[in-house]
Amino acid sequence: MDLGVVAGETSGDLLGAHFIAALQQAYPDLRAAGIAGPRLQAVGVEAIYPSEKLAVNGYVEVLRHLPELLWIRSRIARYFLHERPRVFVGIDAPDFNFTLEARLKQAGIPTVHFVSPSIWAWRPERIHRIKQAVSHMLVVFPFEEQIYRDAGIPVSYVGHPLADVIPLEPDAAAARAALGLAAGPVIALLPGSRLSEVTRHARLMLDAAVRIRQRHPDAQFVLPAASEAAARLIRQAMQGLDLPLHILDGQSHAALAACDVTLVASGTATLEAALFKKPMVITYRVPALTARMMRKKALLPWIGLPNILARDFVVPERVQEAATADNLAADALAWLDDAPRRQAAIETFRALHLSLRQDASARIAEAVQPYLARKR
Repeated sequence: MDLGVVAGETSGDLLGAHFIAALQQAYPDLRAAGIAGPRLQAVGVEAIYPSEKLAVNGYVEVLRHLPELLWIRSRIARYFLHERPRVFVGIDAPDFNFTLEARLKQAGIPTVHFVSPSIWAWRPERIHRIKQAVSHMLVVFPFEEQIYRDAGIPVSYVGHPLADVIPLEPDAAAARAALGLAAGPVIALLPGSRLSEVTRHARLMLDAAVRIRQRHPDAQFVLPAASEAAARLIRQAMQGLDLPLHILDGQSHAALAACDVTLVASGTATLEAALFKKPMVITYRVPALTARMMRKKALLPWIGLPNILARDFVVPERVQEAATADNLAADALAWLDDAPRRQAAIETFRALHLSLRQDASARIAEAVQPYLARKR
């Protein structure tokens, strides 16, 4: 085997597929296997386990799934130790991957980790564990590079792959036509890709949508479902609501291209929304115990990537107790009713997009190639 890979969830699956495709230009016969989602499988990665097995978040949920997660990690470690890939690439899923990477690195298999965990936001002590586990860290934000240099960890800033694939000037009219949307305000609802996130955020966002429509009766709503299971949860949350909602099969980029404003759960989707130059309201809910533990360890006043990168509250954040339908609706209406404020946010997002557009897939491939070329 040439390359072992573990992608933790939907966002990791997407990020990984881009760099594997770039690597295949130099290595068309690349043999790769590991924990992969549908996008990685589409570029030829053999899925020993599906990525969705790792898609749990929050202390309570991780504890509930811990026996299965530990079993999978043990089995995949034995698989890689037997197959001995030339290099292992861990994509996101830091709590799962760093333990695996430490074991592989100790056995002489080089480990590359793509996408730094947010040690600059909370749990900075993780840098010591990372040093034991990772041969080379690939970071997607420019300010992260110095953190790893200071810790003596080989690092490369590669930019963000999404900044390369999302156009600088999204075509909203074409996206609306493709989705069959009529004239009028379009609001995208992005409750998250994990089923636990959909459970916590879908009804909240739908209730906010009802309130938005009271002010804008011609408003339409699009909600990309990451899976059929997510779509079922969304349809259940819709019960009793009279709302012009288009539930999409994936198509989150089409939804973002088409919308005027988005309500979005904190995570990679907030960066995608910024790259599509869309004013947004960021929200997030986790179990109360998880929230208390995270607040104790938080280092920054922001949770959303656009705000973290701008070092300012460019867009509103509604978290935990503040995550109410009334608040989300009021924030969305404030965007819809203030064109100069929308334009200022768009310009901020444009500058952010340019800074992250580095041909990341090629840079990642360049960082991994020396390991593929090494002698056994």
